[in-house]
Amino acid sequence: MKGVFRYWPNRITAMRFVGSIVLFGILHTLADVPRDSIHEHRAVVQAAFWLFLITAASDYLDGYLARRDHHVTAFGRIADPFTDKVLILGAMIFAAVSPWMRELLPAWIVVIILAREFLVTGIRGYVESVGEEFPADGLGKIKMIAQCVAVGGVLWIHAFPWPDAWREGWVIVTEILVWITLLTTVGSGASYVLKARKILGGAS
Repeated sequence: MKGVFRYWPNRITAMRFVGSIVLFGILHTLADVPRDSIHEHRAVVQAAFWLFLITAASDYLDGYLARRDHHVTAFGRIADPFTDKVLILGAMIFAAVSPWMRELLPAWIVVIILAREFLVTGIRGYVESVGEEFPADGLGKIKMIAQCVAVGGVLWIHAFPWPDAWREGWVIVTEILVWITLLTTVGSGASYVLKARKILGGAS
């Protein structure tokens, strides 16, 4: 196979994108389900949960293979973070508008996360256009992990028939994860802004 898809990391990235689109199709079928009726669609929610988990986890696999086999390509450098954002932000938007998920992941939090992504993307594009490097930092990677776990937690709660006590516990855990996601998102955004100031100001 020739072209960008001759390497497995790029194939996995493409499959992750397709998996994201399929996930959105599943979530779309559940978008108007009331919260007190979502248990009637548990099999579909389970399918969404497992698909999200596999799609999100495969991000580690394609990165590992790319580094191990020295197959880091321009396509991968662009498509991998793009696919990450499509998966996470798309799932968050569905959560914010779906009656059975929006109390755990409200729209105002999703708006802040979207704003951070737009800001950092704009900063990175400008900094790299003037010849400077602007790689992801540790806090940005923690942010990505926190977002994945929070979205997975929202689906996890509704995917399985938990006893009331267990469900209440999972709700508390997920709410904490969502707040951690918000804090790491804002923190990493602030970190990138400060880094950009240093780069554009010529500081060492």
